[in-house]
Amino acid sequence: MSGLYAREGRSVSTMAHLRFFPLAAVGGSGSYLTGDDGRRLLDFAASWGAASLGHSHPAVRGAVNRALSDQAGASYLSSANEPCVQLAEKLLSLVPERARGRVWFGHSGSDANETVARMVVAATGRPRILAFSGAYHGGTVGSMAVSGHPAQQGIRAAGLTLVPYPDSFAAGSPEAAKEAALSHLENLFATEVPPQEVAAFFIEPIQSDGGMLVPPDGYFQAVETLCRKHGILLVSDEVKVGLGRSGRFHAFEHSGIEPDIVVFGKGLGGGLPISAVVGPEAILNHAVAFSLQTVHGNPVCAAAALAVLQTIERDHLVQNAEKSGKVLRDGLGRLAARHALIGDVRGRGLALGVELVTDRSSREPATRQTALTVYRAFQLGLVLYYVGVRSNVLEFTPPLTLTEAEAREGVAILDEALADVAEGRVDETILADFAGW
Repeated sequence: MSGLYAREGRSVSTMAHLRFFPLAAVGGSGSYLTGDDGRRLLDFAASWGAASLGHSHPAVRGAVNRALSDQAGASYLSSANEPCVQLAEKLLSLVPERARGRVWFGHSGSDANETVARMVVAATGRPRILAFSGAYHGGTVGSMAVSGHPAQQGIRAAGLTLVPYPDSFAAGSPEAAKEAALSHLENLFATEVPPQEVAAFFIEPIQSDGGMLVPPDGYFQAVETLCRKHGILLVSDEVKVGLGRSGRFHAFEHSGIEPDIVVFGKGLGGGLPISAVVGPEAILNHAVAFSLQTVHGNPVCAAAALAVLQTIERDHLVQNAEKSGKVLRDGLGRLAARHALIGDVRGRGLALGVELVTDRSSREPATRQTALTVYRAFQLGLVLYYVGVRSNVLEFTPPLTLTEAEAREGVAILDEALADVAEGRVDETILADFAGW
């Protein structure tokens, strides 16, 4: 274990830790991190997608330097600041017409989703919220209250109803998954969940932490129809999979829907803490002083976020996510043909998942092997984590700037890691200090 990692263990609380191996970074550039041991590590996690432009991107550095050289305060709490207004205007131009009202700024996807959950109930007077089993909408009390991930330790909201996310691999086909999920939802509306009491449905256009699940074609269009019929607001959580990652600017675009409210976070700041909620004026302006913290709307973070959006457009990073993502997915597909551990490869663009199983017929999760695989990949020079309600899905959320050569490099490292795990060449005791999810 490195010196820096050991020092952290003697000084930093573990309450915010989600660790898979002893990564200790001292720097980074592009798609690579630098470990304190001098190793150069290919980063296929990008800090859970937060480092959307990679590490030390010049556009983010330049925007931050300019904002700090003549700083317009530290907040939008009690004064307008120019970077914040510019960012709001830009975000409003990027969302569907029905969401084009006002913008609220926070620090993370967690406080953004918590704000939406409180806001929709207060503004509509409806006490219920729908979300998916396996959903991760954040780590604050209020965002955990509308989440459905089994790893979370928070208390669910009294008005929350969790519904199944369609899992095509588990169900055997996209059609079977779609039919079962829609039938469950329609049955709820006909029985125990009066739809007129539901304020909003929090959707994930790709369920990332629940296992990188991709919805079957037509599923969310049917959900949208139900929501419109009953006056239920559709909230798209784009925190991890939006802003170009899926090969479209918004991940919900793949489903052909238009949400009422869009939530951004993680990659919006390119590594700096900022989130945003974009939605109708009647909802976003429901009350003043409703959801605030002192440095919400920080002009330095807002300037970084505007630079991220401009860079995504200027450098055609949506197209790059599609192009490099195809190279990465094709490579993972070839690994599936050689490694019995791989049960399914799925995802869109640079939001990909590989589900590991002990048996492809039974789909039994290979939980231990998944943890060993990411650890071994780290030893070989690749950073990636795992997700899923059964902790058996390798998650790929590299920087949007990932090149095709880097995609191939990562696949080659993963190939070796999977082989080492399958052949029993990885000592299982290395996992003793790393619980993961």
